[in-house]
Amino acid sequence: MSLTVFLAVLGAAILHAVWNAAVKGSTDKRTAMGAVVIGHAPLAALALCFAPLPSLASLPWMAGGLALHFGYQLFLMHAYEHGDLSQVYPIARGSAPLIVAVVSVAALGVHLQGAEMLAVAIIAAGILSLVLVRRADGLRNGRAAGLALVTGMFIAAYSLVDGYGARIAGTSLGFYAWVALINAPLMALYLGARDPGILGRIAGSGRASAIFGGGASFVAYAVVTWAFTQAPIALVTALRETSVVFALLIGVFCLKERLDLAKVLATAATLVGAILLRYAR
Repeated sequence: MSLTVFLAVLGAAILHAVWNAAVKGSTDKRTAMGAVVIGHAPLAALALCFAPLPSLASLPWMAGGLALHFGYQLFLMHAYEHGDLSQVYPIARGSAPLIVAVVSVAALGVHLQGAEMLAVAIIAAGILSLVLVRRADGLRNGRAAGLALVTGMFIAAYSLVDGYGARIAGTSLGFYAWVALINAPLMALYLGARDPGILGRIAGSGRASAIFGGGASFVAYAVVTWAFTQAPIALVTALRETSVVFALLIGVFCLKERLDLAKVLATAATLVGAILLRYAR
């Protein structure tokens, strides 16, 4: 992985942690998450003015990516309604490289070296320990952990689909911009059907989330999609998950979430595993 790709993905990780913290810090998680997703549309439309059209062969991948992104957004929204940022975010993001590695070996014929297998084991240990983290009231929060783990499965799935799809499309920006542009009205329809007043709240109190959160989210994943075409998907996915460290810091210092040794050690283990996976080859 070149230094340019490395720094770009690291920057995307910071942006990703920031917009997740904005959603978690909101008093209305559904409105904030909807605002972020709908906020993708303006930048996606602008990007399509400059990006070439994706090849027709990439359309099935685009449809798959669209479905997986939508599922990811729904589960992430529900996870934040039940758990802390510093628990939900590391499980969701930290599980993705683990799942990508397992699928790559089992289904895609990828061979993992000893260091890569060690990295997967370290990440798994970090994730499993986070499942045992207690809430601020001292109780276990298995529901949040379960929702976060399912969210991680969606992240792993769309990472693989988008990575291969962007390569087939011949344009990473064009591929993701179409996914984001179609996803935005689908989310608006879904949220409007569930809560008729939510679109008004997004246009009002959620406007800042749409502009800044949506912008940060779109740019972050557009960069990652480009990186998928420049380096192995498993390595890009692993490096992107350094965002768990930024999310932990934001959760503790900005959202005033409870910090305990379990969170610190689990997040550190996940980060060490991700870094080792990045440099294993």
